[in-house]
Amino acid sequence: MPTLLMITPENSEINKFRAHQLNNFTQLTMPYLAGFVPKEYSIRLLDEYTEPILFEKVDLVAITVNTPNAPHVYAISKRFRELGSWVALGGPHVTLNPEEAACHGDTIFVGEAEETWPEFLKDFLSGSMQKAYTSHHVPSLDGLPIPRRDLIVGHRFTSGAVFASRGCPHNCSYCSLKKIYHNEFRTRPVDEVIKDIGSMPNKYFVFWDDNFFADPVYTKALLKELARLNKRWAAQVTVYSCEDEELLSLAKSAGCLYLFLGLESFSEQGLRDANKNFNRVEEYGKVVNKLHRYGISIQAGIVFGFDSDTLEVFETTLEACNNIGVDGVTASILTPFPGTSIYEQYKKEGRLLDVDWDHYNGKTSVAYVPKGMSCKELLNGYNEFRGKFHSWRSIVKRISKSRVNIFYNLAMNYGYKRAYRNFTKLDVGERSDESLGQRMAQHLRNWPR
Repeated sequence: MPTLLMITPENSEINKFRAHQLNNFTQLTMPYLAGFVPKEYSIRLLDEYTEPILFEKVDLVAITVNTPNAPHVYAISKRFRELGSWVALGGPHVTLNPEEAACHGDTIFVGEAEETWPEFLKDFLSGSMQKAYTSHHVPSLDGLPIPRRDLIVGHRFTSGAVFASRGCPHNCSYCSLKKIYHNEFRTRPVDEVIKDIGSMPNKYFVFWDDNFFADPVYTKALLKELARLNKRWAAQVTVYSCEDEELLSLAKSAGCLYLFLGLESFSEQGLRDANKNFNRVEEYGKVVNKLHRYGISIQAGIVFGFDSDTLEVFETTLEACNNIGVDGVTASILTPFPGTSIYEQYKKEGRLLDVDWDHYNGKTSVAYVPKGMSCKELLNGYNEFRGKFHSWRSIVKRISKSRVNIFYNLAMNYGYKRAYRNFTKLDVGERSDESLGQRMAQHLRNWPR
């Protein structure tokens, strides 16, 4: 019986941050692909976030590759190949850079793997493996297997994950989904998604979808069924989709705890740079208030480094986030990933600094030459924003305004605050904040029940 090790690799810099968050969800790719593996294999899943790789010889090693961890994956592959293992590489980075990836693995997968992965597993049993397996058309999402969550090892995951759809109808300048998913948005059958969710032991889970509200008719049908399961969940949606009151009401009834909203920028020009003209800055506050009325928290996505951004963007964004009362923020440095329009633009303009993929993580490095500031100013401004946003002063102001899911939001913000301080070893704006923590406790005691 051939042995199969399926690895979810880490990005060491991101894990320094992730390890101190209070809410971490399972990475879905490998448990999902494990559902396709036939009984002829002895299979093991390994997530580097929870356990180290021991580098013992196995017959087959499969690794999913994202751009920021590509160099790390290539090093892992090299060690296993030296041991005599056959190494298969797939994932977004392989799909967008197949020639590069082919130099570092025995087999690569280009595109979605619902059809090519089972084909390869059959070929491996007969010893007739190909160098590359390419998906030439859009595979159906009907009849997919339940992810092998029983194989997940580790106690550091607090939430499960599931996906109901794949792709996104939009074409943001920093996003490569259109290239990865053949420019197609698709949904899974509602009954199969509900069965998948029902199989999870987790009370809390996240939808892995890139745009959960993209098809409102489908989502409403799904939410009506989901309401019966008594789960709590989160998802990523667009700002304008939250104008649908029926959708929000159904989401709340179905257990929605928070939504991730890609605000990206509080500048109209910044939104044009992002090719996200469907966002309207003047609507942000209204949408936040509406979600809070339904008891739903907001995690806002913010990106720094658009061509129209200047040094003032960090302070104005901080003030705007606090004023409209978003409950949390996931901030990133604009990163020109392969397959995106900004990658091609910056390459043409000679603004890409290098192709050291370690620098393409959106957190610790700047991979291109910004227009409105230097690389150092962008990185420092980004870190200063995160420090100030997760100061007790900012947390008190936002939670006092929101008053939604108070203890969850407090725990979430504390987790980000702790992660930030460990991640950067900076202490931005924190000197007098411990007394603010005491004031927050007083606020909570005084709020009407």
